[in-house]
Amino acid sequence: QVQLVESGGGLVQAGGSLRLSCAASGRTFSRYAMGWFRQAPGKEREFVAAISRSGGNTDYADSVKGRFTISRDNAKNTVYLQMNSLKPEDTAVYYCAADYTVDIDYVDIRGQKYHYWGQGTQVTVSS
Repeated sequence: QVQLVESGGGLVQAGGSLRLSCAASGRTFSRYAMGWFRQAPGKEREFVAAISRSGGNTDYADSVKGRFTISRDNAKNTVYLQMNSLKPEDTAVYYCAADYTVDIDYVDIRGQKYHYWGQGTQVTVSS
């Protein structure tokens, strides 16, 4: 099992930046593909970004392409989401998630494929 703890959320003006971190417990972090998802009030959870075990493959929602970057540091058991040029519509609770896989290049945008989730961190972008 792995436990995930997100941090780095907060209030930022439109056009600003934030970097979210997700720290994972355990010694097998490198065996998990990782993803970021978000949920705004009254809306369904949506995919934001995903990264493979090796970090060599990534995928992004169209709404964040060119603005957000997902990365990971397996030595630190941490995955990051760098968010630039933030917009009010990016306001949501952001969750990181882990999916155990034997494929080092695997990424998945489907939330139901992820078995472990963090508690979430609030990101609020003011206009």
